[in-house]
Amino acid sequence: MKQLRNRNRKAKIVATLGPARETKEIIEKLFLTGVDVFRLNFSHGSHEDHKAKVKILRELEKKHSRFICILGDLQGPKFRVGKFVNVKENLKTGQDFIFDQNKADGNNKRVYLSHKEIYQSISKGQRLLVNDGKIRLIVKSKAKDKIVCKVTAGGEISNNKGLNIPDTKLKLKIITPKDKLDLALAIKLDVDWIALSFIQSNKDLMEAKKLIPSKFKVMVKVEKPSAMDELEHITSNSDGIMVARGDLGVETNPEDVPIHQRTMVAECRKQGKPCIVATQMLESMIDSPTPTRAEASDVATAIFQGVDAVMLSAESAAGQYPQESVQMMDKIIKRVEADDKYKNNLTNYNLSHTKNTAEAIARAAFNVAEIIDSNCLVTFSKSGRSIVRVSRMRPDVTLVGLTSDIKVARQNALTWGTLMDVVDDVSTSTEMVDRACRVVKKFNIVPAGSQIIITAGVPFGRVGSTNLMRIATIIKDNKLT
Repeated sequence: MKQLRNRNRKAKIVATLGPARETKEIIEKLFLTGVDVFRLNFSHGSHEDHKAKVKILRELEKKHSRFICILGDLQGPKFRVGKFVNVKENLKTGQDFIFDQNKADGNNKRVYLSHKEIYQSISKGQRLLVNDGKIRLIVKSKAKDKIVCKVTAGGEISNNKGLNIPDTKLKLKIITPKDKLDLALAIKLDVDWIALSFIQSNKDLMEAKKLIPSKFKVMVKVEKPSAMDELEHITSNSDGIMVARGDLGVETNPEDVPIHQRTMVAECRKQGKPCIVATQMLESMIDSPTPTRAEASDVATAIFQGVDAVMLSAESAAGQYPQESVQMMDKIIKRVEADDKYKNNLTNYNLSHTKNTAEAIARAAFNVAEIIDSNCLVTFSKSGRSIVRVSRMRPDVTLVGLTSDIKVARQNALTWGTLMDVVDDVSTSTEMVDRACRVVKKFNIVPAGSQIIITAGVPFGRVGSTNLMRIATIIKDNKLT
């Protein structure tokens, strides 16, 4: 890659591609406006659609000389009710309503529910939520093929509406037959991250990971309350966490969602794992060119908490103002990051540290950057882990990650504050210094005379060997001293 430009912000922007964003022109506008990561939502669209989008993104990557991260989002075990004779019915609060295995179209008394796992797992007194929680029911009794409920919050129910069961861990395969087909496509297309939906436990995660080749990063979408009970283990065994506030907000109390968000961001920061805050961030911009003040505050809050990335869903996938949504998110991030309280909050964060050399080097680089007032920190990394370690410290400098693996470069386009480039493996300290200098000059990050910090591992090119830090000064002839 010949030339990369810094976005001049630390937090990254994730945008979902949808049917309305299939043209190369529109996708390119989103990318140039500020999108760092593109999400493919396998809940919608055909395999041919997804193939076409990946092809466009890789062409744009070459054209603009900037690495693009692609997130493939698996649907997971999504439950839906059956169809109704009249397409929709009105359920009254206090009435009885039945879910059963009768395939006949439903009415205002019953409807078909195909998912046997629900019949096996649900118990008396537990809740069922329909249409994002707008309709609420509680189980009165159940049989092998029938669940009798009382409607506690009525409303309109219609064909194929989504169903949530927040009070129980369901006995199900976390990777559905549809997911297996979509996963095979994601692997074939060589996306960078795989997102897993509706993970209930660490056991679910470990089972799902068996099907995913190790070269892909795994993002866990936390949508189930039960996942919060095992958050530490789930975070440890994943590569990143998405705060999926849509379904999480259906299955938990609204007042609990901000607490869950803060907890997840903090846990990811503690463990050095990227975290994305998603769902309804600028939702009004689906139909309006400007967000509400509450939405702007919502994005700002996530950034103040130190999240790696914020995500657009329907705003970019189906909205009327996708480019404006990206622009607005970019403006909010930059405004927050320019605030002194933001910087103080991040750097004063109490982080625990693993007692190993790589962690010590990351900490030392952070401290040295502060002491000598450096504006650039360059990290060589074979696997990308050292880049994440440095990013976790949230230094107020430009982070440049250098790797010989294009996959690692793309994956770390998600990592907070990081600008990635691919370079050949180095074999000596002199080569290391020279290579770092050339990249810094290419990015035009700092002027001649500036000091930069370089971290790497000896022997060079070996995973997990980070043990070296250099301070160097850029001089005009593209060398470092």
